[in-house]
Amino acid sequence: MGVLKRHGISIGLERTDDVIFLRVKAVGKLTHKDYEILSPMLDNAVKAVEHPKIQAFVDVLDLDGWELRTAWDDFKLCLKHGREFSRVALVGDKPWERVATKVAGWFISGETEYFEDSEEAMAWLNGA
Repeated sequence: MGVLKRHGISIGLERTDDVIFLRVKAVGKLTHKDYEILSPMLDNAVKAVEHPKIQAFVDVLDLDGWELRTAWDDFKLCLKHGREFSRVALVGDKPWERVATKVAGWFISGETEYFEDSEEAMAWLNGA
């Protein structure tokens, strides 16, 4: 019997006034289909707010990698909503994820920060 490989993306969206809290957890290999789910959800959440401020908590601890096309999807998402992100906390455990966080910071107007601890990431998002 083969080994079962988990894959997917879980997304949570909460809104308080103009602040949208986006929680993303990627498991396995990130695909274009994952962005086909994430992008419209974010588009609809932002559309409902006059001056949105997105705070994102991105957990990639269980991420194994991504399809090449998802790099383009990620770039398009940053271009479309980059001015709306106020803070992005990426939680991971691989050196390349720290670099990816810095690169993402070039395409959004808000702050990006890399963490290895989820609680520290949440404290930073909440302004602590």
